[in-house]
Amino acid sequence: MMLWHGESHSTISWSVKCLCFSSAAGRLVFEDFLRTEYSEENILFWLACEDYRKTTSQTEVMTAAKRIYAEFVQVDAPRQINIDCVTREEISQNLTQPWPNCFDRAQRLIYGLMGNDCYPRFLKSEIYQALLEQAEQLRKEREAKSSADASPND
Repeated sequence: MMLWHGESHSTISWSVKCLCFSSAAGRLVFEDFLRTEYSEENILFWLACEDYRKTTSQTEVMTAAKRIYAEFVQVDAPRQINIDCVTREEISQNLTQPWPNCFDRAQRLIYGLMGNDCYPRFLKSEIYQALLEQAEQLRKEREAKSSADASPND
C-alpha cells in the first residue's frame, strides 16, 4: 500500500500509540491488516459505534442500534465481536430504548482488544514495516530536495 502525500510523519507516530484511529489513512491500513487476520469486525464495529454516537434522530438511533446489534453483537452475528456475555446482554436489553452511548462498554472492550492484541502485531507486520520504509524513503527524498534547493546556484 502506498503512502498518501504528507502521511510519512503520521505513519511513524502510529507506533507511539494507537494513533492510526485518528487518521483516515491509518484506519484503512489497520483495517487491511485486520482483514488478513480475519478480525476486521473489530475496527468495523468501532467505526460503526463512532457513527452511531453522532446520530441525532431517534428513528435513526433505533435503526442504527438494531443494525449494529444484528451485525456485530448478537450471538452468531455475521461479524460477531468478542465481548463478554454480560455486555452482550446489557446491549440486548438497551435495544428497546437505545441511547447514544449504549455501545460504549463494548466499544471500549474492542478498542482495548485491538490496542493490546492486534495493534502490537500490526506494528510488527510486513504491511506496517513496508509503510515505515516508504516513510523513510520520502523523508530522505525531501531532505535531498531541501538540500538541493538550499544550495547556491552556480
